[in-house]
Amino acid sequence: MSKKWRPATQLVHGGTLRSAYGETSEAIYLTQGFVYDSSEAAEARFKGETEGFIYARYASPTNDMFEKRMCLLEGAEDARATASGMAAVSAAILCQLKAGDHIVAARALFGSCRWVVETLAPKYGIECTLVDGRDLANWEKAIQPNTKLFFLESPTNPTLEVVDIAGVAKLANQIGAKLVVDNVFATPLFQKPLELGAHIVVYSATKHIDGQGRCLGGVVLSDKKWIEEELQDYFRHTGPAMSPFNAWTLLKGIETLPLRVRQQTANAARIADFLADQGKVAKVIYPGRADHPQADIIAKQMTGGSTLVCFELKGGKEAAFKLQNALEIVKISNNLGDAKSLITHPGTTTHKNLTDEARAELGISGGTLRLSCGIEDTDDLLEDFAAAVAKVSA
Repeated sequence: MSKKWRPATQLVHGGTLRSAYGETSEAIYLTQGFVYDSSEAAEARFKGETEGFIYARYASPTNDMFEKRMCLLEGAEDARATASGMAAVSAAILCQLKAGDHIVAARALFGSCRWVVETLAPKYGIECTLVDGRDLANWEKAIQPNTKLFFLESPTNPTLEVVDIAGVAKLANQIGAKLVVDNVFATPLFQKPLELGAHIVVYSATKHIDGQGRCLGGVVLSDKKWIEEELQDYFRHTGPAMSPFNAWTLLKGIETLPLRVRQQTANAARIADFLADQGKVAKVIYPGRADHPQADIIAKQMTGGSTLVCFELKGGKEAAFKLQNALEIVKISNNLGDAKSLITHPGTTTHKNLTDEARAELGISGGTLRLSCGIEDTDDLLEDFAAAVAKVSA
């Protein structure tokens, strides 16, 4: 496949394998194992002397197509598809650490990601320091002699803070540590962490890559050496592999990723501007607006805004619930990146398990809402929000 193709073409054709039947759509190889022509062939396959598939927990043709297509999009040498986004995050972090190692992570993380580094890792003797990731000085101050890993998401969930990926990568390189970036909110279309110096990128493919609310999935991408030396044994023996059916579904979803993200982003930008003009809205955070606190970093590392908008209502939780309940087109859900517009109250859902103090540190108040814009008609969405805002008390 030509690596000179642009993303929209790669996402339709990249990495495609065809059987002898010459199918147009990728085939689903729903098999657990594979048959060998002889005992000698089986032995050679297990020794790694010949190429081929061994067991679906390790790899399968459909998963291989999805991984190759993601590599082409991300600019990565290799990838492993996982059963969910959190399986990808957990694998990327735990596969390369041991007791006595230290993680520096941005405090602004999705609730489950924060649990992995703050609660799970310490159970295995891995220390963790959480920092305000917006300031590079905080990352540098947190470094210890045993620091082996930096972990961040940018833009962050749900407040859309942005972290200087190149700056953190430089610090990681200075001490021989690895930087893992959760790139879900930017999508691989708007931000390329590997080009910015990150060593590993993770996605919840459940979000924009599927983008139609159908299945779970995740993916870890890096250079071939790291995948083979650090991730492969963890992946092979702990079993977080993606189902081939889900891989096929994601292959179908990824074909339309540019079309969906383009419309979602256009909708998000219009709605962010609308909300910023409403007196009942205390603040709006959107990476495409000039008033974003890290607009200078966004200009350096992102080529587009986002499909998501974070905003805070002056009336707190009561106002937030009233607005959510008044929306007709936009649905209440904790998911994001869907073709349907979805709205979330992080304080009572995705970030419910954080302490009040931790939520306050992240800028999550009772009035905070996270909007994931879909592909609906922009004017219909604006009218939906106008009607809902009108029902919220001043």
